[in-house]
Amino acid sequence: MAFAPAFPKGEASILDILHSSNENFNGLEDLPFPVVVAINGFALGGGCELCVACDYRIGSESASIGLPETRLGIIPGWGGTVRLPRIAGIETAVEWIAGAKQNSASDALKVGVFDAVTSSEKLKEVALITLQRCIDGSLDYKARRVQKTSPLMHNQVELTMALTTSKAFVGAQAGKHYPAPVAAINTIEKAASCHRTGALALETATFVKMAQSPEAKALVGLFISDQFITKKAKQIAKSADKVVERSAVLGAGIMGGGIAYQSALKNVSIKMKDIAQAGIDLGLAEANKLLNKRVERGRMTASEMGEVLNRIEPTLTYDGFGDVDIVVEAVVENPKVKQAVLIEVEAKVSEDTVLATNTSTISVDLLAKGLKRPENFCGMHFFNPVHAMPLVEVIRGSQSSASAIARTVAYATAIGKKAIVVGDCPGFLVNRVLFPYFAGFAMLLRDGADFQQVDKVMERWGWPMGPAYLLDVVGIDTGVHAEKVMADGFPGRMSKVFTSATDIMFNANRYGQKNAKGFYDYVLDKKGKPKKVVSDAVYKLLEPHVAERKEFSEAEIIARMMIPMATELARCLEEGIVASPAEADMALVYGLGFPPFRGGVFRWLDSLGADGFCDLAKPFEDLGELYHVTTGIKQLADDKSLYYTV
Repeated sequence: MAFAPAFPKGEASILDILHSSNENFNGLEDLPFPVVVAINGFALGGGCELCVACDYRIGSESASIGLPETRLGIIPGWGGTVRLPRIAGIETAVEWIAGAKQNSASDALKVGVFDAVTSSEKLKEVALITLQRCIDGSLDYKARRVQKTSPLMHNQVELTMALTTSKAFVGAQAGKHYPAPVAAINTIEKAASCHRTGALALETATFVKMAQSPEAKALVGLFISDQFITKKAKQIAKSADKVVERSAVLGAGIMGGGIAYQSALKNVSIKMKDIAQAGIDLGLAEANKLLNKRVERGRMTASEMGEVLNRIEPTLTYDGFGDVDIVVEAVVENPKVKQAVLIEVEAKVSEDTVLATNTSTISVDLLAKGLKRPENFCGMHFFNPVHAMPLVEVIRGSQSSASAIARTVAYATAIGKKAIVVGDCPGFLVNRVLFPYFAGFAMLLRDGADFQQVDKVMERWGWPMGPAYLLDVVGIDTGVHAEKVMADGFPGRMSKVFTSATDIMFNANRYGQKNAKGFYDYVLDKKGKPKKVVSDAVYKLLEPHVAERKEFSEAEIIARMMIPMATELARCLEEGIVASPAEADMALVYGLGFPPFRGGVFRWLDSLGADGFCDLAKPFEDLGELYHVTTGIKQLADDKSLYYTV
């Protein structure tokens, strides 16, 4: 990202880049001869802005174009808010800029951003023909320039009404934590009556303001971190001893079906094995459901759906497993069952086949016991639902070879996942830091907090759902099981000395959405999706085990929820469970939905300053070790240092 290095340097540095680029783009637009651009690939952000500075745009069928800047907390800064509405109209400009989406060549043609679409082979030819038509006068490129550099031809009343509606809709969709989309619309509106110079000046002023916002700093930081983890995964994948062409998943069901779907969708053939036909049927039903949704939404044809399904081979036997490159074990979360299945499959595959366990909490080293080739074994933790969650934790056991890790990362990358390599410990990385967060929630309820208030506060802070709702979605029975695993692994910090709200729910057979009653009751809405409803029965169940209900300040709720997560994540970094702050932050964004506009836990800590975080945690030290600041954080405070330099 061209702007990123300039952001920390302040307004003057940002303005230098903006002015320089705008001079170049204006110069391109004002050349004394026509300019036609041929687009064969991606034209995003500055690439798109360069294209709209040209007179005509010819795209290949595979080309993509768009202005994704609002995803980074900024707006287009090289004329995107000025030229796009004058080329394609207000509605398209608002949709493209506020939506920050990547648009296909056919979509760009429909709205007039592309003037023609052709095959890659004929792209240059068509572009040259278009240029010749400009030269011989059959295309009036000068009239186009007048249109792009003049005020928008709109009735002011109609313009105001249209944009007011757009701002209301976009603002509701984006939320208060993401101000850039509305800022972009405001800029388009203000610049509508201006010629190019005035319009660009308004765009520049808004860009500078947005670029210095905390949201932009966080979102640009995430962008840089995402590039870092993507590059690292590709480097690891390159070192793999072979390309994964054939895969397998053990245990069909919802998770196995999701893995099979994802693999087949990305053109990697997969065997889906189960011990019972019912499991096979469930896995195939899951894959069919997901594929049918793609067909219904026009993202896939019925014929293409059939091709994907043909890449999934359901089986009750190990026939053909000798030719499989990687096997993902996804059976029930029970160490004895998993060990037995892994020993069984090891005898059926070739000596170089990689075995990976999809466990969420169980130690990889524990599961490796009994394997003849533990060097070929590692963890591969998918997040549920597989098709929607981008993260895969690749867990390195003490005996896992570099080649096993590389092949697993390569497979995860090939099927469209963000792979982050972490060390082996109970819960690995994401769940290890999630359960201290849940522990903070349990202690709040113990001390008299209302779970509804906690949910609302944390959702306003930016989480997609509060902790009570999240536990219901995960499954309270699953949460109780994982809590025991974590307590066994970290007894000093994660053992409970009181009956928690999750224990009470579990003992009352309230497991969450899976049986329609947890912290909330659940009824199906018109679309068949579970809708939460508050139940007085929950408060009656909790009453004998918690303090008298009282109001907690929003600040205290946030502190008591976030300090345990932040300190545990810092411990993971200091222990080498995760290699860098960037990987840790992206894991929580992709695996838990940590609020992107905060940039990740470590960027949030940097925003407070290590000394500020120490001050935040100090009043809560009596709550236990989870609230004790780590040695690493204390050192950062002493050194006045940050986790990130950019």
